[in-house]
Amino acid sequence: MSEPVPPLLTPHAERLPLEAALAHYAEHGYARLGKVLSPGGLAWLRERALDLMLGRVAYPGLFFQMDATTGRYEDAPIGLGWQGPSLDYRKLEKLEKDPRFRAWIESPLFERIARALIADEVVIYRAILFNKGASGGSDIPWHQDAGGLWGLSRDPELQIWTALDDAPEEGGCLEFLPGSQHGGLASPLGGVVSRDRVASANAAERATPVSVEAGEALLIHNRVWHRSGRNRPGQRRLAFSVCYMSASTRCLRTRKAPREFFPVFRERNAAHGDLGVKAAPQRR
Repeated sequence: MSEPVPPLLTPHAERLPLEAALAHYAEHGYARLGKVLSPGGLAWLRERALDLMLGRVAYPGLFFQMDATTGRYEDAPIGLGWQGPSLDYRKLEKLEKDPRFRAWIESPLFERIARALIADEVVIYRAILFNKGASGGSDIPWHQDAGGLWGLSRDPELQIWTALDDAPEEGGCLEFLPGSQHGGLASPLGGVVSRDRVASANAAERATPVSVEAGEALLIHNRVWHRSGRNRPGQRRLAFSVCYMSASTRCLRTRKAPREFFPVFRERNAAHGDLGVKAAPQRR
């Protein structure tokens, strides 16, 4: 039997007005949704995050990456996968396999947002747990979550990032370069932005830190420049991020069979025009 799902959305999030958040996201590349994950839902997802890292719950095909012991992003080991029970994994992917995280992925609030921005059936590119462990985690440099490295026929534009722990300034919060998504890709491959481009954009001086408390969620445009520093020693910073995109997006990889992407929101089958929100126009 499947376990009962606690109420996941906070009361104010169930009919949260979205126009202001979507307008801020369109202009700046990110937006706050506020505290939308209920205390019960927060405890439920935190518990499962620890279950997965410690091997108390497992699914075939989950992706694991350990964090660098040096705190340097470029030193994080690649391709090792599961290394046994540990709270020092940097990230876990394919969390759509887990019923708890899938329930949050498919929350009615996230459906309203995705359908406002994606004029098609919706799939996810990835559902990923980010962890900065009690040793401090790693510095993540300026980067864009788009480009040739993603191997897609077109770049996704919508990620929803939920804090499962507090992420204060000087404690692992996300920082953004507002409006940088309008400049397109810093390089065709995407990913980490080169030092020359960072310097020419005066990114360090223009960085906007966005501190959050556990339960808060952010909208993030895939092409907005963002980064995060190490967290405070002795504290943990867990966050869960989902990238939503059109079902018409195709995987372009050729060395392996093309990826198939996980469809979401199919059970409700709501008509796009019935969800009570219109998206702000996107500048190209």
